[in-house]
Amino acid sequence: MNDIGELFILGFFGKIVPNWLKEFAARYGLGGVILFDYSCRTREYDNNIESPEQVQRLCAEISALPSRPMVFIDQEGGLVRRLKENRGFAPLPSAREFNLLASDQKHAILTTSFAEMRRLGIHYDFAPVIDVDYNPDNPNIGRIKRSYSADIAEVEANALLASEVARAQRIGLCLKHFPGIGGAVVDSHQEFMDISEALRGEQEELFYSLAPAMFGDAVLVSHAIVRQWDHCPMTLSAAGLGRLRKRLPDTLLITDDMQMQGLQKALGTREASLQSLKAGMDMLCIGNNLFDQEQQMAGIAEYIADSLREGTLSGSAIEKSIARVGKRKALLTA
Repeated sequence: MNDIGELFILGFFGKIVPNWLKEFAARYGLGGVILFDYSCRTREYDNNIESPEQVQRLCAEISALPSRPMVFIDQEGGLVRRLKENRGFAPLPSAREFNLLASDQKHAILTTSFAEMRRLGIHYDFAPVIDVDYNPDNPNIGRIKRSYSADIAEVEANALLASEVARAQRIGLCLKHFPGIGGAVVDSHQEFMDISEALRGEQEELFYSLAPAMFGDAVLVSHAIVRQWDHCPMTLSAAGLGRLRKRLPDTLLITDDMQMQGLQKALGTREASLQSLKAGMDMLCIGNNLFDQEQQMAGIAEYIADSLREGTLSGSAIEKSIARVGKRKALLTA
């Protein structure tokens, strides 16, 4: 299968497309690329993003690669936004601040932001965050204002507005972080988050009701553990992803970054990637920001291809995943 690369969203360091990524796309195809402004390795804002003109050139270069990969970005607003005003991009408040604005203001801010992304050549925004603010001290969500509200109806209304504007501007949205990590007490970048006690049924249901309404119909799956369902993180859990797939047969399922510490300590990127696809995931996000594994990407694709040939990975499931990716490409890159 020479289109195994469709299952990958890869990051790289720098302002131009590196040779290894060109070779990867030529050999395996490529589902997407993720852009970052900050580099965890240099600890500077010297990664993929310098100015609107430069990002537009970079996106054009990415889109011209074999199999026309999609460009993904985390542009939630507030602390989590890769396109910042000081580099010449449109302002975007945090979710919590956004929630307090009047609806015409919300509409105007989103229209400007999504239109800018479209103009730059970005296809997918890893947003909105629909984690309900059950724990305002959550270091990963509440404390940094990434949740719209503790009121689930307000979270839903903001997400629906985002989708309406995204549809008009043709930017795909990806809900996060399934099954809902607003109530968590630890930071998933460091350790596995056990949300068994914190997860509420209404929160899980929100993903099922909202995903099909979102332009781009995608869900980002967290590395959280829900012991009622399984002992392993959601990204590797056949039981957890099975629940999701049963309710959302057509939704594109994307992993949170596969280089987060918990997974690294347990399995490493290569083995975690295989286990994730085995469990039912569609796309693997490997940012190459938390770690530099750029030269290992082809080896991981080869490992997945070998597993397919040996039958340890289901060919029909992988074909369905590749078809879901293809459908988004047709929708967003045309």
